[in-house]
Parts: sequence; C-alpha cells; structure tokens
Amino acid sequence: MVKVYFIGAGPGDPELITVKGQKILTEADIIIYAGSLINPKLLELRKPGCELYNSAVMSLEEITGVYEKEGDGSKIIARLHSGEPSLYGAVKEQIDWLEEHSIKYEIVPGVSSFSASAAVLGAELTLPGVSQTVVITRMAGRTPVPEGQEISSLAEHKPTMCIFLSIQMIDELVEELKKGYPGNTPVAVVERASWPDERIIRGTIDNIGDKVKAAGIKKTAMIIVGDVLGRTYERSKLYDSSFSHEYRGSS
Repeated sequence: MVKVYFIGAGPGDPELITVKGQKILTEADIIIYAGSLINPKLLELRKPGCELYNSAVMSLEEITGVYEKEGDGSKIIARLHSGEPSLYGAVKEQIDWLEEHSIKYEIVPGVSSFSASAAVLGAELTLPGVSQTVVITRMAGRTPVPEGQEISSLAEHKPTMCIFLSIQMIDELVEELKKGYPGNTPVAVVERASWPDERIIRGTIDNIGDKVKAAGIKKTAMIIVGDVLGRTYERSKLYDSSFSHEYRGSS
C-alpha cells in the first residue's frame, strides 16, 4: 500500500533535515514540497523518475487528489513541509483525509525555525530565574487567533516568546508586546534562519520596529522576545557542584 510521509525539511540549511527524512526523500516516488520555503538542494536527492509537485500552487483538494490517485499503488509519497510539520504546517487536515481513506502515513519531525534562530543567536530560550516558559505564537491576521491567545494576553506573563508569521505587522506587534513587557525587553529578528542570506537584527521592543523597517525585512523572519536574550541569569542547578542528584553528589 502507498504510504505518505510528512517530513520536516528544517528551516533552510539542507543539512538540518533528519537522517530519516533524507533517506525517505531518496526512496520516494512522489515528492510534494512546500514551494520556495524548501531548499532546492533537498530535491536533488530524489531518485530518477520521481514526480515533483509544488504545493505552493495547489489547494488541499489538489494535494489530496495526488494521494487519492496513488492510493491503490505501492508508491512512496514524501510530503515535504518546511521547518517542523506540527507548527503551522496545515497537516491535520491532510491526516484526517488520509485516515478517512485508510491510507497509511507517518510524520518525520524537523528542526523548526525558532530552534534554528535560537542557535544562530547563541541563545538558550529557558534560563533559571529568567524564563522557564516558551510561547510559540503568531499575530492575528487573515488567520485569527482564539480569544485569550492574543499577543497582549500572552505578554502579561513575560515568557520567552517566539513569534511566527508576523514580521509584516511589526508596528502592531510592538504595541501588543508593550501591554505586557517593558520597552527595554530584548528582541531579536532572524530573517531566513540557516539560509546563506540569513540576517539578524537585535534591539528592544522600543526600537525593533524601526530597525526592521530600515533593514527592509518583510517576510520569512522569526521574532524572539524576552530577557533570555540579555546577560543576567542564574546558574543552572544541573552543573552546580553544591547540587546533588542521582548521578553526582554535592561538594
């Protein structure tokens, strides 16, 4: 029977796909990939005769139409999503369709752009005494957010916030953040994390809007907000010589 693999392609660097995801790409008979969000070098892994579909120009019905057409055969279909499929990947509606049609599937996780952004910033998103909570969210736009999950509501708790799909609304975002965070809270914007043309803009809530507009950043950017981007924090208990645990006594 056909099997559909939802593969996280990672944020851009073709080496940030998992070994398992890469192996499936080399074996796939059909690859449905997420347009310009996927590094084309990954598509070079395909075997001769592999069919390619660009999902950027396809509707859900057209994508499931490919699944349906091949559903009685023995082909391997790789559904290549950018980043991590479970985050803003629109996979649930595809999975529901596959289950209704008794087609097997598997999800192969990927590296998210928020992880790649933290890496290039040299940041730890959870720091003792600073933040033990990471919120992954987005601004309301053409796609609304549920009541109570607005940026302003989340900002009241002052977590580390990783904000997707919102750079084009930077002024509105700043106003929402100011309802919870002090204006001097550090902010970093990473455009096209892990791609060769990656750019990093650092600032604060008070000035990040002007910096982003001056840089001309309008899409494909991760926004990270929080004091974890500063330099004040407590040392971790994990490697504290006075803190004992199962594998080490205290000194």
